[in-house]
Amino acid sequence: MPRPPLPPYTLETARQKVRLAEDAWNSRDPARVALAYTPDSRWRNRSTFLQGRPAIEAFLTAKWQRELDYRLVKELWAFREDRIAVRFAYEWHDADGQWFRSYGNENWAFDGDGLMHTRIASINDLAITAGERLFQWPAGRRPDDHAGLSELGL
Repeated sequence: MPRPPLPPYTLETARQKVRLAEDAWNSRDPARVALAYTPDSRWRNRSTFLQGRPAIEAFLTAKWQRELDYRLVKELWAFREDRIAVRFAYEWHDADGQWFRSYGNENWAFDGDGLMHTRIASINDLAITAGERLFQWPAGRRPDDHAGLSELGL
């Protein structure tokens, strides 16, 4: 089933695709997120290599069991035809209550139906205090009036 917006991307449709991805990830629903990828999608996430929706769903399930109170902001970095590059930051805490801000970049490639067939993510974690948190909206979608990465100086 197609996942608009579809390639080739324009500035407007690339920004829409990035926001839709952010919204899906902020749902913390692994099954919903996995549907944005081709059935045989290939991932590199940090040093983990995955292929296929079942592996993606299992990975995300474990991720959100470990990364609690997850809040994500994505920002378009570049795009061309069927490819989009984003930068992102997300905040979360572990079971011991230690907060982190994770920073990264992703390279995405899409098929003609707008499903992502390749995702390459590089991510670094920074321990922060609860008082340093910047992403404090209620669980779910980031409010439209919440500052993005550039506005926050990230």
